[in-house]
Amino acid sequence: MKNSNIFKLAALNATGVAVYVFFVSLFINNAEKVFGPTDDNLIAPVVFLLLFVCSALVTSGLILGRPIMMYLDGTKKDGVKLLIATGACLFILLVIFLGIMFIRLMK
Repeated sequence: MKNSNIFKLAALNATGVAVYVFFVSLFINNAEKVFGPTDDNLIAPVVFLLLFVCSALVTSGLILGRPIMMYLDGTKKDGVKLLIATGACLFILLVIFLGIMFIRLMK
């Protein structure tokens, strides 16, 4: 696989993770508005932990799915390159969002 294709796929995977994280955080921030305040001390933590586990499954599928398949199919170097490139793209997105937070904090 060409390095440009690996980078495009890594950027797509990282963007998918960022979009998913955005929607989960949007849900968490607005859950009380949607469902109202909860007096039940058992259901809310269970829902949160189930959401956390499902999020781990979705994000691990986006980050690790293709590299593992490539590794098992015999293109081990490309699989490792894709995993590292996806991690780098995620780090770049983290730096961008931290920069946005810092700029908003300075206003």
